[in-house]
Amino acid sequence: MKTPTFHHERELLAQGYRVIVGVDEAGCAALAGPVVAAAVVLPLNSRLKLIRDSKQLNVQQRERLYDLIDECAYDWAIGTASHREIGAWGLRQANYIAMERAVKQIHDADFVLVDAWTLQNLKLPQRGIIRGDCTVKSIAAASIMAKVWRDRLMINYARTYPQYGFDQHKGYPTRHHKATIKKNGPCAIHRTSWQIFQTF
Repeated sequence: MKTPTFHHERELLAQGYRVIVGVDEAGCAALAGPVVAAAVVLPLNSRLKLIRDSKQLNVQQRERLYDLIDECAYDWAIGTASHREIGAWGLRQANYIAMERAVKQIHDADFVLVDAWTLQNLKLPQRGIIRGDCTVKSIAAASIMAKVWRDRLMINYARTYPQYGFDQHKGYPTRHHKATIKKNGPCAIHRTSWQIFQTF
């Protein structure tokens, strides 16, 4: 298992960049709720050794790191694209939208490190890094912030739509989630434009 480093950030600092933003998203594969992206600027002297791709951490570790990143980051922001925007524009474009919205909130950002992609409508120098959430510390931090923020949002949705169990599966296509859709039909935050809903 690779541990994320500041290799890319240090290289860019040596080239004269100063506000280097890591970006990642959460919720891509869900059947409900928004795509959520986070943009994070970490100080290179941060000592958060446990930072890694959010999928490699348990709930307690993610929650703890969310608070620590919030405390130590120079800046961070959240951007979202709603289930309606996913339906209107498609998932990939919605991911771009969420990421761009997050980055645009970072004051004086001058370089962007993105997990896997580059952002077509963002007028900043950037680098798309395959599996960046596993290898680049600021992208890994963004993956944690996006995941925890979205999980908390879905837990809140569970209070409005208790019959779906969003607090358990966070909108992902588990067997239980599919069964609740089959029983109750989709609710207002389901991504009903997706082909899977034609089977219910």
